[in-house]
Amino acid sequence: VQLQASGGGLVQPGGSLRLSCAASGFSFKGYAIGWFRQAPGKGREAVSCISSSGGRNFYATSVRGRFTVSRENAGDTVDLQMNSLKPEDTATYYCARFLGSHPIAGTWGNPSQYDFWGQGTLVTVSS
Repeated sequence: VQLQASGGGLVQPGGSLRLSCAASGFSFKGYAIGWFRQAPGKGREAVSCISSSGGRNFYATSVRGRFTVSRENAGDTVDLQMNSLKPEDTATYYCARFLGSHPIAGTWGNPSQYDFWGQGTLVTVSS
């Protein structure tokens, strides 16, 4: 099982970035995928999660309305479109495989519910 996050970089406040998570080594369409982030000196924070079918999405309050998660099961990828970025969005972003296909509310944000993690991609929001 491998997850590879990419697309990070330096962006000005108010700008946009699109992160991508490429998966391999497992039946991708059978698992929900989550995004987490960790800022320097802070703990890991759940950002978003998408069910295996893409029919249900979850977002942290801090990013709802600005970030959009999507997936392409044919290509084994999950994207995170990030708009209206703020300095507080600065962090290393990780994608991870959820222990199942359809998280229920209250489980998607728990890191212990994920079994494989990508290596992370750094997002820096600064002028």
